Amino acid sequence: MDNQYDILYQESLMESQNFWEKQAKKIHWFSFPENILTTDEDGMHRWYKGGKMNTSYLALDYHVLHGRGQQIAMYYDSPVTNTKSSYTYSQMLDEVSRFAGVLKQKGITKGDRVVIYMPMVPQAVFAMLACARIGAIHSVVFGGFAAHELTIRINDARPKCILLASGGIEIDKIIPYKPIVDQAIEDAYFKPECCIVLQRDFLTCDMKPGFDEDWNELLATAIPAGYEMMDSWDPLYILYTSGTTGPPKGIVRDNGGHAVALNTSMEYVYGAKPGSTFWAASDIGWVVGHSYIVYAPLIRGCTTILYEGKPIKTPDPGAFWRVIEEYGVNTFFTAPTAIRAIKKEDFSGEFYKKYNTDSLKHLFLAGERTDVATYEWAVNLLQKPIIDHWWQTESGYPMLTNFAGIQLHNTKPGSAGKPMFGFDIRVLNQDHDEMLPGEEGAILIKTPLPPGCLPGLWNDNERFVSSYLQEYPGYYFSGDGGYKDDEGYIYITGRIDDVINVAGHRLSTSSMEEIVASHSAVAECAVVGCHDELKGQVPVAFVVLKQNSDISDDTIREELIFSVRHTIGAVASFKIVHIVDRLPKTRSGKILRKIIRAIVDNVPYQVPSTIEDITVLDEIKWKINQQ
Repeated sequence: MDNQYDILYQESLMESQNFWEKQAKKIHWFSFPENILTTDEDGMHRWYKGGKMNTSYLALDYHVLHGRGQQIAMYYDSPVTNTKSSYTYSQMLDEVSRFAGVLKQKGITKGDRVVIYMPMVPQAVFAMLACARIGAIHSVVFGGFAAHELTIRINDARPKCILLASGGIEIDKIIPYKPIVDQAIEDAYFKPECCIVLQRDFLTCDMKPGFDEDWNELLATAIPAGYEMMDSWDPLYILYTSGTTGPPKGIVRDNGGHAVALNTSMEYVYGAKPGSTFWAASDIGWVVGHSYIVYAPLIRGCTTILYEGKPIKTPDPGAFWRVIEEYGVNTFFTAPTAIRAIKKEDFSGEFYKKYNTDSLKHLFLAGERTDVATYEWAVNLLQKPIIDHWWQTESGYPMLTNFAGIQLHNTKPGSAGKPMFGFDIRVLNQDHDEMLPGEEGAILIKTPLPPGCLPGLWNDNERFVSSYLQEYPGYYFSGDGGYKDDEGYIYITGRIDDVINVAGHRLSTSSMEEIVASHSAVAECAVVGCHDELKGQVPVAFVVLKQNSDISDDTIREELIFSVRHTIGAVASFKIVHIVDRLPKTRSGKILRKIIRAIVDNVPYQVPSTIEDITVLDEIKWKINQQ
């Protein structure tokens, strides 16, 4: 062992309870945990039993009490509405306490669920922290999701209240949110008790008397609420993510382990010191927004940035560099898709040259695999360390990374780095044997998982076990494939199930298949992910029509695209539909999706001896070439 990383990493595996006890002592507890690691009534590993704390207190009250009240806690920058504002820690505490009072006034108490369906506005952050303050469990739903997806989440989470804005803006297009929420509630079998609506200046929505209430009117008469004493194991939030089959999975995050893990990551992974400016250019609807727009920067005592805009077209590909200069960003975190979009619009870096980014120390990339070309372009442009890292909604923070807080390893383009503390990552084959360096297999993490990772799924422990723990006993199954090199660096090559990553958004192709298959003219179908230079992956559908269908191919394509967009949302980027005579299958009738994916991405594949008819592959190739 020749560096601090090796020493700390080995301690986190060999003396894990000692390691995570030391990390726990770096945050404030009202009552320190009785046990560092134990199991719950379902036999699942749990961290920090008996610890008493409050996440909202850690993010706000603690800093105000310890001299950071006048430090800027959050900048709000909205190029789509031409609006900017800032909030000190004291001002944030006041806003959050008052909205917590609104929630209490509506009868929301500890353990109640609250769905938040809002764009990137300060009130959304206040709402998240207000829920955490009184012990309500928030579930943020990305504003780009359609009513059907919101209905699924309402039925599963059973929220007492829905918080929403009247609308959002996508570049220059106004998206009304109220009709989507109204439709979702109408379709849901569980009915919330009320909606609290934030009316935005550019769009005012109609209100239902006795059910919808005005955000600002309630706020004007609210009595500020104090914080609840929370147990470490109490849920902080539910965040839904696409599963390989069935409805989205409700990832649960607990309070104690989450706070410790995020603070640890800010110190060691991101090297973010209290008082520094940390910007994650994501959305609060995704886990990156939960962890690194809201909770981690504020728990750490940093200044965070809430950006309501895009990397391009709001107004130009210099948007990100303008924000970095204007607010003195020290650590920047975004998705490879965003960098690819900027690269496409400003390959020579002319817009970049307009701004001074000297404050920037590191650029972190995650949410999808960073291709080598994008990585090298960013390195050449910024002349700063570019750190690719890998994690999931389920983990809540990085599982593979390079460490800006202790020392940077020699980064390797294409690799997401080495394991984060506590993550014992293995590469196994289908026989559960460990692979040699360079050999590809399934990425597994030996249990117990470290603090901050999901302790289960919302009200569905059986699915938690079957989805993550059953296939490889003793390990967490990530669903990703990859390999290690001879120095221990890990390369993630992609999903080995049917979840695809569209511009950082995890989406299930099986869910899209269900929608496509429900069309009256469709006999059978397959939807696979296709490599896309800008978005990482996009879905491609192959459809076999019923023999008696008299609808034109173009009409069917339009109807299928509309159905997926209407049911899942525009985030699916579902635009490519191939009408084919047959799908490649085994003799037993199983569709060979892996081979279809290989054909679509133009990579080598081996034709199995069990294939029913290899001539069908020629039609698939021909259709793709005609695209």
